[in-house]
Amino acid sequence: MASNSANLVSEQSDLSWLKGRAPLIGLTGGIGSGKTAVSDLLGKLGAGIVDTDVIAHQITAPKGIAIPAIEQQFGANYLDANGALDRDKMRALVFAKPEARKTLEAITHPLIRQETIKQAEVLIAKGVPYLVFVVPLLIESGSWQGLIDYLVVVDCPEEVQITRVMQRSNLPRPEVERILKAQTSRKDRLARADIVIENQGSFEELDTEVNRLHQKILQIKKDQLSSS
Repeated sequence: MASNSANLVSEQSDLSWLKGRAPLIGLTGGIGSGKTAVSDLLGKLGAGIVDTDVIAHQITAPKGIAIPAIEQQFGANYLDANGALDRDKMRALVFAKPEARKTLEAITHPLIRQETIKQAEVLIAKGVPYLVFVVPLLIESGSWQGLIDYLVVVDCPEEVQITRVMQRSNLPRPEVERILKAQTSRKDRLARADIVIENQGSFEELDTEVNRLHQKILQIKKDQLSSS
């Protein structure tokens, strides 16, 4: 459920003050494409990473700030034995009932937005060379395009996505295919991308691509500084 609940920061004005302070990179891709692997590598190179999927997991973990409202709206049976959001139950509910998805998003999106802004402020204060916002449903949200400077899409064939998610999350193939159908198509993501990171080969090949991306963004930052 994290990908479905971490798909937007609904008011661009909350982050508009970042424009011009550092290059703002939106990082997205379909489920199982390897967004986390790419963002981890960029983070090791010094980028400031704000991962809305991680934030969504944090606020719906045991004692997370979204849990009281989720329990009130959906009942304790949508929490697991540890008091966290039961993602399997909630996933089934929101696929079956669109109104349930809206109710969940009304709880989680403002909290995700709040934490996104907080983390961005901290990273800018630390002087990171650029910010990477990892947003699983960035294109679907429709609210990020006016904020970010460049859209990076992590890509691999759909069959690779399906295999990875089945192995990683122990989900049956039909469930993974249903999730894929609910996301923007691979064709549409690639059409909107400024930069595409191919992730269907070895880790070494991905590492090389990410290093090239890092150098490209640093050059963008130099160009911004020279033109200001």
